[in-house]
Amino acid sequence: MWCSTPWPKPEGPSRNRRQMLRAAGMGACAAVAAKAAAWAVPAWANPAAPAPAGKQPLTHLGPTLWPRGEGGLRFLGLPIYTARLWVAEGFEPTDYAQHPLALELTYSRAFSARQIAERSFQEMERQTTVKQADKANFIEKMIAIFPDVKPGHRLLGLHSPTQGARFWSGSQPGAAALGAVDDPTFSKLFFGIWLSSATSEPNLRQALLAAG
Repeated sequence: MWCSTPWPKPEGPSRNRRQMLRAAGMGACAAVAAKAAAWAVPAWANPAAPAPAGKQPLTHLGPTLWPRGEGGLRFLGLPIYTARLWVAEGFEPTDYAQHPLALELTYSRAFSARQIAERSFQEMERQTTVKQADKANFIEKMIAIFPDVKPGHRLLGLHSPTQGARFWSGSQPGAAALGAVDDPTFSKLFFGIWLSSATSEPNLRQALLAAG
């Protein structure tokens, strides 16, 4: 989060008035930053605290997964999606790929499957160098699995350390299955978009891992 305010040269308001205006501008920036922080890190995001009432585990995906954290992504002040993470008991954030986990995204804006796939791959490449052959393979698999989304659309992904990734349209029992990528490397990189230390959104990662 950054915020800057250009100020007129001395031929404008008096010095005292300029100082007052600058203080007001800084206050506005602080308010924006505070609002962003509140969006990114929920009040219950505390790894030592139990999940609050109403935060029920997911049990229909196979492993029992408990809510860990949630947060939102914005771009230029516009909400893009909210994210929620569930993890198994014994989960270690620094070794996330070795544990089963699920991540749900609820979109606030419309995106095509290709947009989601290509942007996802860009974020996956932040973690490691991906071979050219794997690049085309990963993108095409994501395009085949992901639907075009509209505001309110939910996508759920399950990471299985030894199997790969599976996806559904929603997190409730009976949600439509979208497909799977039986490749642990793909799954590690895909969920690393949010959970890797190389993520482009460290505040969202912190919120999801309940580290703050």
